[in-house]
Amino acid sequence: MLHLSRTPGNPARFVFSLIVALVVIGGAGLTAALTARSTPPVPAGAALPLRPPVEVVESLPALSAHLRAEAEAGRFMGAVLVSRGERVLFRQVYGIADVDTDRPLELDSRFRLASISKQFTAAAILKLQDDGKLTTGDPVCRWIQPCPAAWAPLKIHHLISHTSGIPDLMARPGWGTRRVTPATLDQLTEDSKLFRLSFEPGSKVRYNNAGFNLAAAIVEKAASMAFPDYLRTAFFEPLGMVDTGFEDDADLDIVTGHATFPEGLTAQRTPNVSIVAGAGALYSTLDDMLVWQRALHGGEVLSPYSYAQMIMDHSPVDQPDERGRPHRVWGYGLMANRLGQRVTPAFQDYEIYHTGSWSGFRNMAAWQPDERVAVIVLSNNYHQQREVLLISQQAMAEALGRPFPTALGG
Repeated sequence: MLHLSRTPGNPARFVFSLIVALVVIGGAGLTAALTARSTPPVPAGAALPLRPPVEVVESLPALSAHLRAEAEAGRFMGAVLVSRGERVLFRQVYGIADVDTDRPLELDSRFRLASISKQFTAAAILKLQDDGKLTTGDPVCRWIQPCPAAWAPLKIHHLISHTSGIPDLMARPGWGTRRVTPATLDQLTEDSKLFRLSFEPGSKVRYNNAGFNLAAAIVEKAASMAFPDYLRTAFFEPLGMVDTGFEDDADLDIVTGHATFPEGLTAQRTPNVSIVAGAGALYSTLDDMLVWQRALHGGEVLSPYSYAQMIMDHSPVDQPDERGRPHRVWGYGLMANRLGQRVTPAFQDYEIYHTGSWSGFRNMAAWQPDERVAVIVLSNNYHQQREVLLISQQAMAEALGRPFPTALGG
């Protein structure tokens, strides 16, 4: 039976958003979207996706010149990859992996993804939906027991669309202590049970890490395995993403995050990603992220129906614009907007994206569906947020043949 996991009271907007999502998908038609619900898009034993050689590519001259100048001036450190269709247009790294050793970044360096990880948690929920294990409309209390009475209206849908009303980690008393204290998913779940909802589920959007931690706990119960193990067996191994995983205590050779303080560049060595287990605990590389972008947006990970759910707008119909900017689509672990409107000169192309920031890292992964352009910017400097955004849009613009942006707008 077709399940439309949408906030009650907005069925017309759900149908419109679903149609828009299907248009974005391209070749996947409505019939396929409504019927392809159970066949695993990446069957066990399938041939791994073809990967381009990991080598320096600088076929975007304006971007290359800008990045070289910014790196030489100390305004950017990190890694950038741009592809269009099957062709890699740009792949290069700048700066160091660790300020204390001066070890340079490499093309296959592993970065913490921070909140870019959220799309993997959302995809895990949707993959389990495709496999008939759950639906996004399931009550959270079906999976989390014992369950607070206040959570009775909560659906899994709310957890992965930032509409749950559960107070986020950083909005809770004692955040400073929790930030540096390791925790298990069970402990994070129990922590969330202690707080009243901030608003009626589905009535508002408020960016929320706690919801994704709860979603990861539900993945464990529905899949009958640890969350990292499910991500590995469902996604990373079938796609050959050998440099992507869940950070633990092992020596994973992840580059060091940094921050720029008045005294200079300073290493950030206490990431404690355990407290964002479902919201920001993954690491990856440029080329593994390229494999993921192409597979996810190319229909190799989810059924058309579930992918359409992932990229459609789940925000309330009366959600106001943010800071005077155009409305942003709040999908499942992904967002969408015309990010090119935030640079000068502006461009209007629609992008599906997510940012990431945690413990010395600033990241952006964007996808332009019409021309299949992937842009991945991974920086191991927390204080380069504006530069990462500008670089991502310079890369997108040049890859699409738009005028090259020279600055951020308002």
